[in-house]
This record gives sequence, C-alpha cells and structure tokens, in this order.
Amino acid sequence: MDSASDAGPSSSAPLSRYESQKRRDWNTFLQYLRNHKPPLTLARCSGAHVIEFMKYLDQFGKTKVHIVGCSYFGHPNPPAPCACPLKQAWGSLDALIGRLRAAYEENGGHPESNPFGARAVRIYLREVREGQAKARGIPYEKKKRKRSTVTVSAVSSSGGGEVSVANGNDDGGDYTAMGGEAGSSSLTSITTTTHVTTTNL
Repeated sequence: MDSASDAGPSSSAPLSRYESQKRRDWNTFLQYLRNHKPPLTLARCSGAHVIEFMKYLDQFGKTKVHIVGCSYFGHPNPPAPCACPLKQAWGSLDALIGRLRAAYEENGGHPESNPFGARAVRIYLREVREGQAKARGIPYEKKKRKRSTVTVSAVSSSGGGEVSVANGNDDGGDYTAMGGEAGSSSLTSITTTTHVTTTNL
C-alpha cells in the first residue's frame, strides 16, 4: 500500500493522545527557537540548547523541589508549605524529551545529529532525577534495572508437578504502567510431566 493512498484516511482520523502531545511539544520547541536571543534554527540546535529549553520550562512546573537549606529537604510529604521553587518533575521532562526526539526524526532530522539524544541531555536528565530524589525523598534508585532472580519450587504429584515461579525483584508496584496491575500475573502455575529413565550400571 503506497503512501499516497494512506493520506486520505489518516488525515481525517483523529490523532492519538500521544501524537497530539508530541505535535504540541514540537511546536512549542520551534516557537522557543524563534524567540531565542539570538534566534536559532533547528539545524544549529545542540544538546546545550535542549537543556536550556528544559530549564526554561521549569517556570511552568508544578512539582515542589526543596532546596538544601529547607527543613523539608528529603521529606516526601511535608506537613506545611515552604518557599522552595516549583519545577518540572523529572518524569515529565524525560517523557517530553522522548517525544521531541521522535518528532525531530519524523520531521526530517537525522538520528546521528538528533540534539534530544545528545549525551549532555541524558546526563542532565540523570542529574535532575537524582537531585529531585534527594530533595523530595523519592527513592528512584529502586527503579533501576537489576538482574531478575527467579525462585522455582516444584511439588511432586501423580500426574506431574506444579511449578510456581516468583520474581525475586523487590520492585513492588513500580512498573504498574508497563503491565497493568502490579502483582497480578496471568501466569499462575505451570504443570509439567517429567519422564525419568534409570539405567542400572
């Protein structure tokens, strides 16, 4: 099926929430480049400009990030308000950069020159995550990928064995967005039949 035949139906079909947000983010970034002093073209945009853009967005943030001198520094649920600034949450920035990275390539940019995938941007996002984790008392380190340990227990029975599999990660409900409800798995048990042949030596 060629692209020309696809143009009709796709143009009338409503965009998904992700595609709509990606388009808004892309237009916002292009507007930022136009208003930059001096104005910037997309071709001259670097990872440093992307970081500048993220810092600019902090003024519209809604996440309280405590400064080091604040008595609520490291407190996940402060009992009272404080004068610490509101910033963009790390998760919002991370998702934003993912959308802009995709939009850049969809609009003709080359992956190897994608400023949203620059090493400096990744380092900045990591620093924001770690800084907000300390300031807000959020244990982001729990979400780091670690090698899964699988515990297998088998119970013998006449028809075979029931094998139960448990994930040894202590991640709790951190990954609910990836697979629906955390802790509920469609794999409850596996029944296996084992044939053993013994040979007398």
